[in-house]
Amino acid sequence: MVQIMAMMKFLINYGVKLSNFLGLTVMMVPFILSIIVPFVTFITILFVYNKMIGDNEVIVMAASGTSPGKIARPALVLAGILTVVNLILNVWIVPATQAKFYDTQWNLRYGLAHLKLQEGAFTEMSRGLVVYVDKVSGYDLKHVMLSDIRKDKSQMIIFAENGKLVTSMRGLSIVMTNGSLQATGNGDIIGTFDSFDMDLSVTEKSNNSSFKSRRMPTYDLIKSISQDLNQKQRKTVFTELCTRFLQPVMNFILAVLCLAILLRSSLLRRRTSFAPALAVVAMSVVMAAFMSASNMLESVSDLLMLAGGQVVLLVIMMVILLKK
Repeated sequence: MVQIMAMMKFLINYGVKLSNFLGLTVMMVPFILSIIVPFVTFITILFVYNKMIGDNEVIVMAASGTSPGKIARPALVLAGILTVVNLILNVWIVPATQAKFYDTQWNLRYGLAHLKLQEGAFTEMSRGLVVYVDKVSGYDLKHVMLSDIRKDKSQMIIFAENGKLVTSMRGLSIVMTNGSLQATGNGDIIGTFDSFDMDLSVTEKSNNSSFKSRRMPTYDLIKSISQDLNQKQRKTVFTELCTRFLQPVMNFILAVLCLAILLRSSLLRRRTSFAPALAVVAMSVVMAAFMSASNMLESVSDLLMLAGGQVVLLVIMMVILLKK
């Protein structure tokens, strides 16, 4: 819901159609699912098996000779299926949809920025950049006035008879013809021009330290390990690799953890009122430890060590669960 509400500004600020907004929302669904699937798995198993324990069904099955492994089998099968689904989401679907999402978002924000311009009104394209247009026809503008005071030491006012909005990878530009210019900076400049191309620079400021790993195909992400990356970018790459390959395993780990606590406490024939709360606390600790460790990865060996830790934890929990 937070992601969806953050995109509401497109409806308000950029005049985006409802269909485009819904398309953006749909493209966010795989990413959101990839995050919540492990928690949904845990909650589902906790709810179902706690109800079975409360109805004494687990005690009856154990008394009839059913092993803990057989009692837990449906949940383990579900966890295994969701682990595969989560892996497919993380490795293929999420990177593709995230790349499409940000490309579409960029086009809606800048490629269709002419929709924001209103005839006969002063429009603030960004802080300190105001544009007045007498008439808008698609990307073509008539009688343009532009005031650029984004930089205190370099201010500019432009009047032009005609203008045309042009989009490129650098952002939004406006090509103006038959106009005059007044600029202040190192010295006052007053003149006329036949054609003037101005980069409006209304896109987000690029940050060289920013590494859009979430949008990269998995194969390209793996290849980037061998590239010359700074420390922050390397941590970002390995954190993303951990998310794509190791986070789905948490579906199975959390399922086994929940089953081990619930079934063992019920088979001890003691009061189990605290077992669900204990399972939730254990899940929180395990997920917090995994997320903290994933944000500190800096090398392949660190990634393998975390994977090894997952295996050790899973083996320990399986032994506890299947012990007769």
